[in-house]
Amino acid sequence: MPASDLDRIVALSHVPNDAAGYVLPRVAGISLPELPDSAAPTVALAAVRQLFQIWGLDRPNQNTALWNPLADFISPASRIAIKPNWVYHAPQGPATLEALITHTSVIQAVLEYVALTSPAAITVGDAPLQSCDFHLLREAAGLGSLEAWARERNIPLEIVDFRRTVNPDGRPAAKRREDVRPMDRFVLFDLGDESALQPLDADAGKFRVTVYDPDRLTAAHHRGSHKYLIAREVLDADVVLNIPKLKCHMKACITGALKNLVGINGHKEYLPHHRKGGSDSGGDCYPGAPSWKGLTEDVADFVNREQGSRSVRYALGRALAASRKLAAFAGADDNVEGAWYGNDTVWRMCLDLNRILLYGSSDGRLQSTRQRTLINITDAIVAGEGEGPLKPTPVAAGFLTGALNPAVAEYVHARLMGFDPERIPLIRRAFDPGARPLVDFSPADIRVLSALGETPGTEVRPIRRFTAPVGWRGHCELRPENVPHEAHLASV
Repeated sequence: MPASDLDRIVALSHVPNDAAGYVLPRVAGISLPELPDSAAPTVALAAVRQLFQIWGLDRPNQNTALWNPLADFISPASRIAIKPNWVYHAPQGPATLEALITHTSVIQAVLEYVALTSPAAITVGDAPLQSCDFHLLREAAGLGSLEAWARERNIPLEIVDFRRTVNPDGRPAAKRREDVRPMDRFVLFDLGDESALQPLDADAGKFRVTVYDPDRLTAAHHRGSHKYLIAREVLDADVVLNIPKLKCHMKACITGALKNLVGINGHKEYLPHHRKGGSDSGGDCYPGAPSWKGLTEDVADFVNREQGSRSVRYALGRALAASRKLAAFAGADDNVEGAWYGNDTVWRMCLDLNRILLYGSSDGRLQSTRQRTLINITDAIVAGEGEGPLKPTPVAAGFLTGALNPAVAEYVHARLMGFDPERIPLIRRAFDPGARPLVDFSPADIRVLSALGETPGTEVRPIRRFTAPVGWRGHCELRPENVPHEAHLASV
């Protein structure tokens, strides 16, 4: 199948019917002739294997010992980068770890097939939140067992924390550990007027990302300059496997194949997530312009700046947290971080990073042609609804998707979740034309392949109607007239 046709395809597989989450009670009957005898027949491996079969990869050799599905995309001795979602080390609110991060069994299942292509090097890395304890993340996610598996199989695997700055204490005013990774492990990009943020240049001083120093953000993003700091391992890779966790997201509505690429950037102060102020005062942090929220933002800026008395900033930080909890307890809208449908900033930053991944070269410039192969395999065996990315309510969605194009994957994800991709800026604007497009066709050209056959992407029905984040409810859901009556994928 021509590459142009593959770009339009989303493959969809389901976990075995008797699976409970990532646990497979009965493994009899799963034949893996293409893999070593030591390969463990997990739920994830069964679903990944089915995904590649539905996708039609290396079709002539399917169900034989010669089957090598990823050889369609990965040449021998390639350098591989794998980008999971490792946002935080522990669940928050109603979340479970299974709904918070990419499950390690999914990563290992993908690696079983990557190993068949004889890669030269594999890096598995992410840039979690500044307050994430990577040691605790390693333990909770079982990454040590993944490394042991790779050693036993002689697979050249390295697990990397892409962050340059870490805040082990977790509080905004705490002392940060700087330069955790040296600058020579990153490539600086300045997209300038090519950035999707360029139309907001007049308001660049308002760019904010929650609990980070606004002055550092302004230094990276101002009129005529929009900088990102990208992990060199990603740019040096011949092939990038993007393996996100599918969740709702308070600021972007959805985090999946598109939003997950935020983690290729090594410093959060390069990532505008919203603009300070309400919609009535030139910002996009919240609707209207309530004075108490403006005051709260001013206090947050003082706390997040790395100047002044640390004890005063600690005290103000505690007061700020207490006031937000009180507002939430009283039933008030406590959003002061861009968590709503009117956020016009976060999608622009996300799409900038997607273009860098596709078109960016290791010298820090965008090229006219794509520089590497991107494969997106999304973990929705257990997904997350509601207040993601940190407090999602678990959803046993029971599926994986595979796609070469992250925008195409996300379009289908939205519909499977009961959301309208045309009402979500991150997805809708990913189809914009331009000199370096993410997509060069329309959503009408998307095709979804599943065990039930082929379905147009624009006709995919929800497998379950996910509860949207509070700030998006009533503004992102599929309307009845946009859901076909036919039973397309209804039994997924």
